[in-house]
This record gives sequence, C-alpha cells and structure tokens, in this order.
Amino acid sequence: MDNRQYFNQLLYRMEEVFYHELSDCAAWKTELVGTDFIQAQDIAGASPQEIVESCIRSIKAAGLAEDIAYSISGRDILLKLKIRGCSLMQKEVLLRASGIKPYNCPITNMILDQLIEKLGYCTTYVADLAVPEDADGQPCCVKAAIYATPSMIGAVSDWSEA
Repeated sequence: MDNRQYFNQLLYRMEEVFYHELSDCAAWKTELVGTDFIQAQDIAGASPQEIVESCIRSIKAAGLAEDIAYSISGRDILLKLKIRGCSLMQKEVLLRASGIKPYNCPITNMILDQLIEKLGYCTTYVADLAVPEDADGQPCCVKAAIYATPSMIGAVSDWSEA
C-alpha cells in the first residue's frame, strides 16, 4: 500500500465516522481539514481572485491536484471550483461505495480558509459537492458561498444561472 492510498483510507474512515456521529456536530468541523497545509504556504493577494489563484498554484505545486478551474459569480458570493486529478479522489470513491454522499473537500477548505484569513471575510461554506462516480479523470465540481461581510450573509443569488 502506498502512502497516498493509506492517507485516503484514513480520511475516508474519519469522514465516515463523522457522517454517522449521533450528535450531528462533528461533520461540520471537517471544514478545518486541509487548512494547516495552506496556512504554511506563502499565499498572497489583495482580491478574491488573487487569493484563489495563489492557493491553486500552491495546491498544484504540491501535487494535491492536477488542475483547478474557478469562477466567482452570483453577486460575488458563489465560488465554483472544478478540481481535476485530486489526490483525495480515492477517499470520495470509498465514501460513495459505502453509501455516503461526499461532503468534505480539503482542497476547497484550503481556498475558503485563505479568503477568510487573508481578506478578513466573514464566513464561507460548501453548498454543493458533486463528485464523479469513479476516479477516471472527471473533475469534482464544488459550489461554495463566500460572504465578505455580515451584511452579505443571506444574500440570495440564482446559482442555477451562475
């Protein structure tokens, strides 16, 4: 077993246990998974686009994903990511095989963390995580809400159009 397979199995088990947590509180804390890596990187930027692009460069350079495309739309509250060649795809396949819809994306967590840390954003959250059925090179598609200020929380956007 190689290290990547081992670490994917560790993360899979953690997410499976959190998914079945009786108090239903543990799964929400998985948004912190992955942030230690990105916080140790030299992420710089003065705008959401610069921060996202800086994160993508670091993530790709570390071999955590082959490619990441992004857009920010929907009144500047919708961050859409397409992550291809993710080193954590095996974890997602294991979750799906055990009947759990994948709900945590460490790559997305990293980017959202840096929007909060570097730009002082109020809050973020992963709204939708679409993971392909297998690891055959199809991208994961993520929709995340990003709220720069408290007044933006609750802003409605037609994400189906974005």
